[in-house]
Amino acid sequence: MTRSTGTGIPARRSRPAAVAGALLASTLLLSACTGGADRRPPDHEATPTPDETPTAPVDASPGWWRPTGSPIDVVTQFEVPWSVVVLDDGTQLVSQRDDGAVLEVDADGLARAVGEIDLTAAVGEGGLLGIAVREGEDEDEDDALLYAYVTTADDNRVVRMQLEGEAGDRRLGGAEVVIDGIPRDRVHNGGRIAFGPDGMLYVATGDAGEPDAAQDPASLAGKILRLTPEGEPAPGNPLGSEVYSLGHRNVQGLAWTQDGILWASEFGQDRFDELNRIEAGGNYGWPVVEGASDDERFIAPLITWTPEEASPSGVAARGNTLFVAGLRGERVWQIDVDAGALVGEPVALWPGELGRVRDAVVAGDALWLLTNNTDGRGNAAAGDDRLMRVTLVPEG
Repeated sequence: MTRSTGTGIPARRSRPAAVAGALLASTLLLSACTGGADRRPPDHEATPTPDETPTAPVDASPGWWRPTGSPIDVVTQFEVPWSVVVLDDGTQLVSQRDDGAVLEVDADGLARAVGEIDLTAAVGEGGLLGIAVREGEDEDEDDALLYAYVTTADDNRVVRMQLEGEAGDRRLGGAEVVIDGIPRDRVHNGGRIAFGPDGMLYVATGDAGEPDAAQDPASLAGKILRLTPEGEPAPGNPLGSEVYSLGHRNVQGLAWTQDGILWASEFGQDRFDELNRIEAGGNYGWPVVEGASDDERFIAPLITWTPEEASPSGVAARGNTLFVAGLRGERVWQIDVDAGALVGEPVALWPGELGRVRDAVVAGDALWLLTNNTDGRGNAAAGDDRLMRVTLVPEG
């Protein structure tokens, strides 16, 4: 298709001095809302529930997957959306960056606010960014927790809230801080969060305009963090701290292929955007290098693009196929991998048809996409911004 252009959250306890010392020695609330709005596109039909919604990001599906056609609108008229989560019952939650709202989308394509995060201080690229849900193992609806990465007046932090109620009547409970003290700025705030197949919470941070912080193991900036759901350093972390990998400029997407490998998308500066295979303790070079280099201290990216081709944001995986959302590139990149290596060439899907694409999520056999044309950098068309869906099928 062709696009027309037409407070009071209690602070988490400080990190123990012993942890900070180990790092330095290493080399290396919410206000509940009700009411809703009909954001369905005019020709909307009931949104089909995915055949299956995995409870972990890794699945046992066949190797490579392909979209069956072009994405269709599910909901329109979001305002600067940033992240989408598909729940086990097939409904979706969407975060909006500037107003701090979390919206619920039901099976009929109706969107309603479930709450706002009062601490949100939207400045530049900051605000309410990534969200993730940890659902309980039983049928108790109130057992689910919503995690959110939010820019405040003082820092970036991750908070969590009880996700109460049933589909169509969900609301957010009181909030608590999971981790705070992540540096913030007008730019390079990172913001993607996701639960891995190990049950740990992975948090992508940016360098917050201080490039050297990415190489400082004592700083939370320019890192991928790995935490327990309660916010403590996860067991087995390479430095015994929150830090899982370092040397990042501005990580925007996290996803695991079926072999358990973690992949991250990253904004470059002027020359190279990156897709990286993430290893525990790995150093990805920023600001010493951008893109690939011969320096053996740093892990080279699997793929680099120019910012015009990508400006990659959210990443989704089905089997061993990755789908990388492109903002400035206005496309979705389809990438096949095997044992951590690239197979064939990346394929640009729907270039120029969707506008800026902020997030990509796989749930069952569906790829969900979230556009980002109302953030001041895109050309917003009628109906923007949109939550879209396309079915995936195994190759062959």
